[in-house]
Amino acid sequence: MNLLEKIDAAATARIALLPNGVGAFGIPIEEVYSATEARIGDRRVLLLGTNNYLGLTFAPECIQAAHEAIDKEGTGTTGSRMANGSYFGHRALEREFADFYQCSSSIVFTTGYQANLGTISGLVGPGDTVLIDGDSHASIYDGCILSGADIIRFKHNDAADMEKRLRRLGNRVETTLIIAEGIYSMLGDQAPLAEIVRLKNQYGCILLLDEAHSLGVLGETGQGLVEKTGLLKEVDFITGTFSKSLCSIGGFCVSNHPQLEQLRYISHPYIFTASPSPATIASTRAALELLRNGSHLRKQLWNNCTQLYSTLKEVGYELGPDPGPVIAAVVDTPQQALLLWQRLLEHNIYVNLILPPAAPEGKSLVRCSVNAAHTRDQIQYVGDTFTKLFKELN
Repeated sequence: MNLLEKIDAAATARIALLPNGVGAFGIPIEEVYSATEARIGDRRVLLLGTNNYLGLTFAPECIQAAHEAIDKEGTGTTGSRMANGSYFGHRALEREFADFYQCSSSIVFTTGYQANLGTISGLVGPGDTVLIDGDSHASIYDGCILSGADIIRFKHNDAADMEKRLRRLGNRVETTLIIAEGIYSMLGDQAPLAEIVRLKNQYGCILLLDEAHSLGVLGETGQGLVEKTGLLKEVDFITGTFSKSLCSIGGFCVSNHPQLEQLRYISHPYIFTASPSPATIASTRAALELLRNGSHLRKQLWNNCTQLYSTLKEVGYELGPDPGPVIAAVVDTPQQALLLWQRLLEHNIYVNLILPPAAPEGKSLVRCSVNAAHTRDQIQYVGDTFTKLFKELN
């Protein structure tokens, strides 16, 4: 089997999961009307698949900041951070992230994916060990692979299994990086951070926490799980993305370790990628300020999350363990998930379809992403539709 035939084999396997040639992935959104509504084909749909947790994509402050940056600095930097791609705004945003997390330093990356890729591959290398949750995001896995370090997985959110693997490492714990996530993107559950921190301190490891889906969502000021648990000072490195609550694209890492600054000189994903555009940086700075002062947005978000989660749970859907902005209905087969996804779209509700191997434990997911801009009536309609379809499909 040559290289092209291998790709054909992968395509055949994918088509087998999606009968009748249904194009459920990469579906084009023709027009976007607001943080909650768009047009797909000839349908005006409710958006529940965008990760736009605080609903800031149309915030006037972000839009105005982006316009002003384009007028003053043009459309792009045309260079990496190491060459000619560090403008005033890039450094200003780094200072603002460091201040937000009460850390000494911060690095801004071009994407959130790259933030994990660049940070992990800069912190560890061949001969080192990374101990990661089995449900870690692909950017974490790929950062570990790029680093050349030995990868050890522990069972999802299982501190006892994590400790068992730490014990087996012996003296290697001194060069071990533990990685967890604030909120996991598939089922919306949260890491047992207190237990992870206890083990990290007991065994003398370094801890990296990815707050991609928890930034803006958890904590009084939206720092994430570190703020909710009061464990900010116990986490060595925090990474995150601009593409969820900050309604943009990019990523960051913050730390009180002075070694973070050395990543600028050894991290290939940072060194060899063009820096974010001025408009992206400007809108992100505006969004970070809104996020920081957005307790009212978080309150509305959690009202919406609780409302939808309670409805689906009461009807009988299998869900993640707790309410949150990620609410995923778990089904046994891809065919069941596809049918539910199709029927929701027929009712003008756009959600995410997650199939194996991305879905945990071989299951499939119909994943909702709730945001603060959804109205109570919109959430009610979504809940009523899920209720109706549960009765039809079961």
